[in-house]
This record gives sequence, structure tokens and C-alpha cells, in this order.
Amino acid sequence: MGNITRRGLVLGVGAALALAACNNGVGSTGPQRIDARVDATLAALYRQYPGTQQLRDKSTGILVMPLVTEAGLGLGGAYGRGALRVNGATVDYYSTTRASAGLQIGAQQYAHVLFFMTESALTNFRRSPGWTAGANVEYAIPEGGETLAAETLTSTSPVIAVIFGQSGLRAGATVEGTKYTRIIP
Repeated sequence: MGNITRRGLVLGVGAALALAACNNGVGSTGPQRIDARVDATLAALYRQYPGTQQLRDKSTGILVMPLVTEAGLGLGGAYGRGALRVNGATVDYYSTTRASAGLQIGAQQYAHVLFFMTESALTNFRRSPGWTAGANVEYAIPEGGETLAAETLTSTSPVIAVIFGQSGLRAGATVEGTKYTRIIP
């Protein structure tokens, strides 16, 4: 195996991200396409994990990222676009980005949904010029593909994340360290 130069690594990561981004909504036709993807993602989530409907009913808002593309080769990144819904209606559109460095190789795509469980969490998110997910996010891990752990439904966490629909050749997906920015599609 030959020496990998910094330039070669940067070009390789850039090419991987560009290729992976081909189907994530970049250059889409706008709000109608994002809303259609959000509708399909929520339908799939509620069908595959019926317990998430209880989270929906208890939440004050839901941020849906229908397709996040993540790729990396030493350096990596992720990108996706979605919508914030309050009372079932889209109120804003957001992009999600994340950069990473370290021992990594591969690409994957997945969907994620953030359930804002308190009014203050939703308000803080909407007022932020660039909200970054951190330790205040609890992950809901569906058990057996049908229900959520009982403690998830009684959680007092201000934000609960559900990640699903993963495909690709990279292990693991989280929202920690992910930045969300309001966009005009």
C-alpha cells in the first residue's frame, strides 16, 4: 500500500461525500420535496416502531431528517435536510451537518427524528442560529423492531432521538455533535 498524502486524503473524502450526497436532497425542488420525504419518513417510523406515536403525542415539536448521508475516510462528514413540525404542520426547514476525524472508513445513509419533549427545548432549538446536539439528547432504541423501551416513554429528557433506516458500510450513527441550521429551501 502506497503512502497516502494529505491532499489525496482530502480529495478522497471530498469525492466520497460528493458521491454520497447525490441522493440526499441537495439541489432538490424545494419545500414540497422535503415535505413529501418527511411524510414518508414519519409513516415508515410509525409503521416500523408503533411506540414512537406515543412520543409524537407527548412532544411539542418534531424535527425530521429523512435522509442523512455520512461518509468518511480518515476525515468525514454528514449532511441532510428536513423539516420541523409543530402540531403536524411544517414551521421551518433545516439542514444538518457534522464533521468528524479519526479512524473511520465507509459511507451510510439513515433517517433520524428528534422529538422535543418540552416547550423550552423546542424554543431553544428554534431561537438558536445553529443548534448543536449534545449530551441533552437521549437515544430511543426500539426493542425487537416493535416497541420502545418503557423508560423512553417516561423519560424526562428534553430531546429524544430515534435513528433508523440505516444502510451502508459504516457502523453506528448518532446525532451528538450534529449542527442544525434553519434554511430556506
